[in-house]
Amino acid sequence: MQCGFLLVAAVGLTPIALSYGLFPGASLSWLFGIDAGDVNTRHIFRAIMGLYLAMVVFWVIGAVRTDLRVAALWSLVVFMIGLALGRMLSLTFDGWPHPLLVVYMILEFGFAFVGWKLLHPTQARTSAR
Repeated sequence: MQCGFLLVAAVGLTPIALSYGLFPGASLSWLFGIDAGDVNTRHIFRAIMGLYLAMVVFWVIGAVRTDLRVAALWSLVVFMIGLALGRMLSLTFDGWPHPLLVVYMILEFGFAFVGWKLLHPTQARTSAR
């Protein structure tokens, strides 16, 4: 289960990463109406892409190597909850973003929750008794 979950997360995050940084001038405008025409904006979004892709690589390695699987799952949980809480903060202070970004937030909370459950499988069994 852990291996499959890491791979699903990696596959799901890859197109999002590429949409942020591969061609930010075109993709960000098309997806969210963001003007990424200046160097600083493209730089920031390409750095975000690099972070996402680095996490994807680690999750794939964790899916393949059992000695890194728990660390990969922890990194997934921390990464996803960090993104989701950042989006919640933005909702609080900035208002509602593009609907796709709200979907991302829901998925991030969901992936963090499932990852947490995969890291703590005995808690579910113990509390059921």
